[in-house]
Amino acid sequence: MKLIFSIIIPVYNRPNEINELLQSLTKQTYSDLFEVVIVEDGSEQKSDQIIEQYRDQLQLKYLSKPNTGAGLSRNFGMKNASGNYYIILDSDVLLPPTYLDTVSKQLQNNYTDAFGGPDAAHSNFSTIQKAINYSMTSMLTTGGLRGNKKAKAKFQPRSFNMGISKNAFQLTHGFVERKIGEDIDLSFRLWENGFETQLISDAFVYHKRRTSITQFFKQTYRFGKERPVLNSQFVGTAKLTYWFPSLFSLGVLIAIILGCFSCFLPILLLVLYSMAIIIDAGSKNKSIHIGILSLLTTFVQFFGYGMGFLRGQLIS
Repeated sequence: MKLIFSIIIPVYNRPNEINELLQSLTKQTYSDLFEVVIVEDGSEQKSDQIIEQYRDQLQLKYLSKPNTGAGLSRNFGMKNASGNYYIILDSDVLLPPTYLDTVSKQLQNNYTDAFGGPDAAHSNFSTIQKAINYSMTSMLTTGGLRGNKKAKAKFQPRSFNMGISKNAFQLTHGFVERKIGEDIDLSFRLWENGFETQLISDAFVYHKRRTSITQFFKQTYRFGKERPVLNSQFVGTAKLTYWFPSLFSLGVLIAIILGCFSCFLPILLLVLYSMAIIIDAGSKNKSIHIGILSLLTTFVQFFGYGMGFLRGQLIS
């Protein structure tokens, strides 16, 4: 079966972001035609003028609808798309030139009805964006849990960078109406319907993510709070690894308490781990400042997700 890609992008009050994403799409090395479907989700700041600039460079569909959130906007885009395989992107990502080539070749070699890809930090990102990206993707944080070999074979795609076949969309009806965890919900329903997923490791995007510590904490807290709800809804999906951020957070508090009673070994282990984060992040980003900031964002991630997860356990 020949794959015909339709790229689905919901946008809400972000014309500047969609401009940068469309620029990156014009630079794709992929030789076949592909369609770009932009869904304006009840925005007050319209993207129409930006999109008109790319009419001669891309095959575009620009759709508008009342505000319902990203998930249902993606469904709306897929229902109005012409392709047989949909690639779903957030408006705050940029694509490397080889992205579509990479996806196409991998699906030809190992076809699955859905896939997910990782994210990376672009060299032009701010220091806080690079630090957050490190915390979300590093092997020294929870990022390593999502990228291991076992996870690749049964990967839970994230909606900022994922694909789903037309057939899988029609049978699952796409995303449900929930603001957090709608992509994980879709992964579980894909598996229930017999569809396979995979991680395409080289199909990465540059994801800007949150731009402040406060926003990042709120985001990770909401993610953590929603995970137990999803696990209770889909029996058998809970994993021990989901407890790690909560256990880490409790471990930090215990280490501080024990330190007050002259038991310094837990504190020493925490210091060693902190140094490893600073050195690794600083080395990868060639900046000690980003290394130190990555330590902060890592603790924010653990505490945000961990606290949210415990809260979710109480209410689920």
